[in-house]
Parts: sequence; C-alpha cells; structure tokens
Amino acid sequence: MAKKIAIINQKGGVGKTTTAINLGAYLAKSGKRVLILDLDPQGNTTSGLGFLHEEIKGCVYNVLIDGAPIHRVKKETKQKGLHLAPASINLAAAEVELVPQLAREHKLKTALLEADSDYDFILIDNPPSLGLLTVNGLVAADAVLIPVQAEYYALEGLGQLLSTVKRVRSSLNPTLDLLGVLVTMYDKRTILSREVEGELKKHFGERVFDTVVPRSIRLAEAPSHGKTINDYDMFSKGAVAYKNLAKEVIKRCQD
Repeated sequence: MAKKIAIINQKGGVGKTTTAINLGAYLAKSGKRVLILDLDPQGNTTSGLGFLHEEIKGCVYNVLIDGAPIHRVKKETKQKGLHLAPASINLAAAEVELVPQLAREHKLKTALLEADSDYDFILIDNPPSLGLLTVNGLVAADAVLIPVQAEYYALEGLGQLLSTVKRVRSSLNPTLDLLGVLVTMYDKRTILSREVEGELKKHFGERVFDTVVPRSIRLAEAPSHGKTINDYDMFSKGAVAYKNLAKEVIKRCQD
C-alpha cells in the first residue's frame, strides 16, 4: 500500500508546493512509484510540473465531485515514476459542492483506494487553508509533513494547524501521524533562521527533519520553467536539500 503524506500549512508562501514537487521527484528518482495529488485550486503544483491549466481536461475536482477514477485524470511527468493528479480552477467550487454530500470528508480517501497498489508514495499538496479540501487531504493521509519557513511569523498559526490535525485524528482518521516538520527558506547567516529552527526543535524534537531547505533563487526559478530542481539545476543547494529530504522520508516511513 502507498504511504500517503499530506503536505500542509495554512500559511501561504512556506514552500509547500516546492516541497511536494521536489520531494516527489527525488522519491521517484530513487526508484519509488510516486503520485502527487494537487488539491490546491491555485494549481501551482500542476503548472510547476509543466502542465498548462487550459489544457487540463480532467482534474481532482472530477475525482471528488463526479467520482472519476484517479487513473482517468492522472498524467505522466518528465520524471520517470512520477505521476500527477492535476488541479484546475474548477477545484475552487469543490469546497462549496462538497458541503451537502454524504461522507464529504472521506471523498478523497475513497478515491485513493484504487491507486493504493500502484504507488509507493502519494503526496497530497493541500491548499493554504483549513477548509473541506484540506480536511479531505488529512482524512486520506497516513501522515502529515509540515513545511515551516525560517521567518519571524513562522510559528504563528501552527497551533491552529496542529489543533485541526488533532481533531481529524480524534474523529475522522485515528491513525494520522506527524511524519515531520521541515524548515524551509533557511539562511544560516541569520540569527533569526537559527532561532526559528531552535524553537521548532524545542517543540517537536526529533520530528524536525535534519534536512533544512535553504533560501534559493534556483528553487524559486524552477517552477516558472515547469521543471523540478533536479531538472533545472541538479547541483544547486536546493537540489541537494530535497535529495537528502527524500532519503529521510524513505527512512522514516520504513522505521
């Protein structure tokens, strides 16, 4: 069965989509079969992997609302072993359309049952909110990965996020676990970055990944070319970081 990981933070701009794309790419590069599921109506993961929104015919919206099977909407990426279930703007309507439906929180979990045996990892890129789409992502997941930027307001909102995870665990998904907290946009030259990392380690201990993702222009540029950081600049510091993160994720999922 696939290990399903929800990548989540209700704050925008923390490196969530960058992490979904590049963690997925390096997991696939290591020989794992990987599906990235773009659950964010903004569709940044979809465009970041080189797909034009206007060319998307079927997407995660059709899976959640119409009951379309995952294999009907998934697309092969340039990285061998890496598939994408894309998003389109239609996904924005899913938040409203899910409200009156029965078992609305379990739609994604049910849909992923048919994909379980096809993949080793399913990464769910959640929107920067705590609405029904994110709840669907949490209910479908085995574990949560939280990217946190090494900046002043980094810890704001983490309490609310963890409270949501706790509520989902207690009422909808009792096996949901915290895989780890990932420090992103890290600048080792600044005291602030080190302080944020220290605070996170104080609260989460060994759940904080050893890998930190540096602030990197190359990481920021890669999505505009529809490329992973491995394809764009495999020797950059960002590429090395996500390669190491993939190794850590594999090890944690095996332990």
